[in-house]
Amino acid sequence: MRIFLDFEKPIAELQARIDELRDTGAEGTVDISAEIAKLQAKSDKLLKDTFGKLSPWQKTQVARHPERPHFKDYVAGLFDEFVPLAGDRAFGDDQAILGGFATFRGRRVMVLGHEKGHDTVSRIRHNFGMGKPEGYRKAIRLLELADRFALPVVTLVDTSGAFPGIQAEERGQAEAIARSTEACLALGVPMVAAVVGEGGSGGAIALASGNRVLMFEHAVYSVISPEGCASILWRTADKAPDAAEAMKVTAQDLKGLGVIDAIVPEPLGGAHRDHAGAIRSLGDSIDRMLGELTSLTADALRQDRRAKFLKMGRAG
Repeated sequence: MRIFLDFEKPIAELQARIDELRDTGAEGTVDISAEIAKLQAKSDKLLKDTFGKLSPWQKTQVARHPERPHFKDYVAGLFDEFVPLAGDRAFGDDQAILGGFATFRGRRVMVLGHEKGHDTVSRIRHNFGMGKPEGYRKAIRLLELADRFALPVVTLVDTSGAFPGIQAEERGQAEAIARSTEACLALGVPMVAAVVGEGGSGGAIALASGNRVLMFEHAVYSVISPEGCASILWRTADKAPDAAEAMKVTAQDLKGLGVIDAIVPEPLGGAHRDHAGAIRSLGDSIDRMLGELTSLTADALRQDRRAKFLKMGRAG
């Protein structure tokens, strides 16, 4: 059963009517194909118009859509010979952050990222994509392995933020995030990061400090969630739409600010409507970015990263 967002109500109503007519047509008593085609064209136009002018808050809702592809979907669709690696060699294995060796279009790479899960059981197992210290320490271990074996790194970011529980703080959450960010910046191999859904707070930047940062067209990337920002500024989460507008969380805003390098187009209506199309689009962008970086030396890659992040927020 398809899940429609609040602002998609007119589209949902049209689609329900189309489904009813298709069920009627399947009985074979009346030919209503022309009427179905007419309604489908109307639905497609409405979908295009709606997604062509989404507000930042609406984009946030799309980025969080439960049917969007997640890390495991991208690995299955883009990477061959995936060999998962587990554990931080200190505490345990965090299922919110996954990674391992893989082959991407003929290149041996290290791929890692957040996994949110698709149903209640898997979401609980993966902690809704909210990494714990052992997850970020696992990421550090994998990044160091990639550096040792001269493997390009691809990261897929999709988290509302690092896990905020007391256990995570007791195990050094802030330090783990800082060291993971440091490990990204210190890499002597190309690193391409892609924000495929939510890019929330330090939990995102810990895996996104790459030479090139991509964002899906309807993804969001921010230091805090719109609800969290609204709760601080206005003492109510009801102001989340206003916060999203002010925070410049969209790919379009962040491209203009120089925070990201490229926007990856999504299929009409969002990545959740066409997994294969979204995965293919992301793969093409990653391939292009890796191609731009492969000729650079280790020192040049580090300098490229340094220049990229120091330039953010500076005029000109």
